This record gives sequence, C-alpha cells and structure tokens, in this order.
Amino acid sequence: MYEGPVQDLIDELGRLPGVGPKSAQRIAFHLLATEPADIERLQQALQKVKEGVVFCDVCGNVSAETTCRICRDPKRDLALVCVVEEPKDVQAIERTREFKGRYHVLGGALDPLSGVGPDQLRIRQLLNRIGTPTGGVDISEVIIATDPNTEGEATATYLVRMLRDFPGLSVTRLASGLPMGGDLEFADELTLGRALSGRRSM
Repeated sequence: MYEGPVQDLIDELGRLPGVGPKSAQRIAFHLLATEPADIERLQQALQKVKEGVVFCDVCGNVSAETTCRICRDPKRDLALVCVVEEPKDVQAIERTREFKGRYHVLGGALDPLSGVGPDQLRIRQLLNRIGTPTGGVDISEVIIATDPNTEGEATATYLVRMLRDFPGLSVTRLASGLPMGGDLEFADELTLGRALSGRRSM
C-alpha cells in the first residue's frame, strides 16, 4: 500500500504476535512522527534484548545474569518447583504472590505436528534438577503448570510419566475451573467439568 521503508516497517511490525495490519500501520506512522532521540532509545532497547538477555542456567527463565533473581533468592523454597512453558508464565504466577518456590521453564510444549518433541524442551534439565539436591535440599514437589490446551495437557501427561519413578516426589497439576466473576451459563463443558471434578470441601 505504501512505498519503500514505511511499507517495510509496517510489514515487519505486522509479523509481531497480536499486531494486525491496522495496528502495524498506526505504530509505523507513530514512529515516523517520533523524535530521533526516542527512536534511538527504542533501537538500543531492541539491540540489548538480543545481546544482553540470557537464560538462567538453573531454571531457563530470561535473565540479565547467568542465574536469575528468583533462583538467587535465598528465601525461596528449594524443595518446591513449578514447571511452566514460557518465561511469561513465570511472571503470571509471580503476580499472584502465592508461590514461594522456584521455577523450571520448558521453553514450549510438546507439539509433534510442529516438530517439537521432548528433546526440544528442557525436560532433561528438569530430571537432572530433581535427581540432584540443591543446597542439600531434595525437591519434594513438582507443580505442573502447563497451559490447559492440547499441547499443554500432552506435556503434563508426559512429565507425569517421566517423574513417577522418583521416590518421595509429589507431582501435582494446577487446578482448572471457573474464573472469578464468571457466570456458570457462559462456561464451556470442559471447564465446568473440571471445576466439578476438582471441587473441594468448605
């Protein structure tokens, strides 16, 4: 639609997740009208993301150092590990302020149709973590917090099979159910069924 660099920028922005053609166009024209100093700061931030961000050696979360701030925190419970698919999932759980253990980021979920098998995920590293005490403390519980979709459920099932041989290890799965403020009439059958099977006494 547009010529030269403007269209190139719109095309590149449109490849970002969640950015449609109209949003890409709005962002491109916003950047076109932005001060050069602001553009330079954006360029530097993008450059630092590629050059300065590393993944934690322990859990696989994004970090500025070889070990992330969560794994360095001495107040964290070493015996408790929550397994998630992506670094963004760590932040989602951290916002609840309910979890006091550590994390393990798989780097995705099993998806054979897309060529993602166990070897493409950080499953071997998880097994090594469980088999090796940290600071003299054995991991006693692994919480599987993969997404409640087909790939996430397949990953959870695979992990349960791999972890059942560890003696004394408790393997749990995040509960699925109804969102706060939701109405029963709008819940799908699968969500409502899981809420019923996961009911608790009061």
